[in-house]
Amino acid sequence: MKKYTITVVPGDGIGPEVINSAMQCINTVSEKYNFSINWEKHIAGEVALNEYGSLLPTETLSSIRKNKFALKGPITTPLGKGFRSVNVELRKKLELFANVRPTKTIQGIKTNFSNVNLIVIRENTEDLYSGIEFKESSFLSKKLIKFVEKDSKLKIPNDSSIALKTISKTATKRVAEFAFAYAQKNKRKKVTIIHKSNILKYTDGLFVSEAEKVSKKFKSIICDNLVVDNACSKLVSKPELFDILLCPNLYGDIISDLCSGLVGGLGIAPSANIGKSMAVFEPVHGSAPKHSGKNDVNPSAAILSGAMLLNHLGEIKASKALEDAVYSVLKEKTNVTYDITPKNPVSTTEMTKAIIKKIKK
Repeated sequence: MKKYTITVVPGDGIGPEVINSAMQCINTVSEKYNFSINWEKHIAGEVALNEYGSLLPTETLSSIRKNKFALKGPITTPLGKGFRSVNVELRKKLELFANVRPTKTIQGIKTNFSNVNLIVIRENTEDLYSGIEFKESSFLSKKLIKFVEKDSKLKIPNDSSIALKTISKTATKRVAEFAFAYAQKNKRKKVTIIHKSNILKYTDGLFVSEAEKVSKKFKSIICDNLVVDNACSKLVSKPELFDILLCPNLYGDIISDLCSGLVGGLGIAPSANIGKSMAVFEPVHGSAPKHSGKNDVNPSAAILSGAMLLNHLGEIKASKALEDAVYSVLKEKTNVTYDITPKNPVSTTEMTKAIIKKIKK
């Protein structure tokens, strides 16, 4: 019997509830498919700040580095202290450079489209999310403004705050190679590079040119590119045109949430953050503190993230069985939470039990 040790980070708000649901489902499917999971629990976010005085404790990072894989719940970043984002910091510390967010139509979920099946692959470590900012009227912002004005002859208002957008050849090539290899492995036909290089000629221009260079190694995969605003327009009118979207960090964040809206919202949106040797799987939705402890939220995104984890481990049949169980319950709409149906909704616990009953060998 194969044995895996996986770090689990329950997170804040509704995180512990939905991650507990995912763990129960994974434990059930592992029994049916003859492997076992040893869960190594660690904390991050507000709960960690209270206990360790740190939003992202060293112990948590060390556990993920050791085990290589983690299942993580949503984390609240407290306002005015600590990192700009715990999630961003986690990805940077562990070099989880590729964010993978699948989006597809699920029977039972009422949407305007019936044929969505696309994947957003987002560069995870740079762009405006590098967090290089200068506060308005600060010494550094004034110094930077003078430097830019002198070099470029452009006029920048003295009371400007400034953020730097960084796009490197190294990071672009790395995520592009991941995206095209992912397309090849998963029998996808096309990768569309998303950008704004008509305006941002050096940063987004570099992203397009480096990704297109990588595409030449993958002759069987169609490669095209699309300006981000045009892409958004096409996504909400003809999403069937897309297969894989390869995006810089900021556009990928926005577009992936847009895509989740095409198929029913964040409650059913899973994701993976993948590096060369480590991967962290998590639902896309936030910590929703207003719902914490109410046992009324949809666990589907967390459970589907667990299915992505199993697939990454090579437990393909178990992953498919878990995914099918979630889809079956959503299709029947009998044991689903209030966000899926306002008529006789069930609790998180009841929906989880219904999914577990559907898991087949």
